[in-house]
Amino acid sequence: MNTDILQKSAPAPTITRAAAGALIAAVHTAAARIGFTAAVAVTDPGGHLKAFDRADDALFLTAEVALDKAWTAASFQTPTHVWNDYLANPRISPLAGHPRLMAVGGGYPIVENGRCLGGLGISGGSYEQDQQAAEEALTALGFELQTAIVA
Repeated sequence: MNTDILQKSAPAPTITRAAAGALIAAVHTAAARIGFTAAVAVTDPGGHLKAFDRADDALFLTAEVALDKAWTAASFQTPTHVWNDYLANPRISPLAGHPRLMAVGGGYPIVENGRCLGGLGISGGSYEQDQQAAEEALTALGFELQTAIVA
């Protein structure tokens, strides 16, 4: 008879509400410096919305795009800007039909000590501006900037 005890659960790392709010503030600061207004979404590791804010003059579609970028980043623990290259591969390209997959810069996994705490999605500027604001905000708060390609 095996006397080992089956572990039935494991602690799941997730971003705190305070850290999510601080990320949103850091994104708005970076976006203002860069020259655009944004919608910002922060998800938990499962892609569920943790925090959100849309600047008063950010277009309404930016809200949905920001959330989908955060979802994509958390789901694959990979920045969204790498997905255009991924989707060029015929073995991965069927994922392009997934309704939430966002293959546009501005989404990053939120990583601390090598563990994904959630996803960050920004929409409102060009894809380069969204990506730059995400990188600045994550770096300013001491999160690891995920650049490795996982897929």
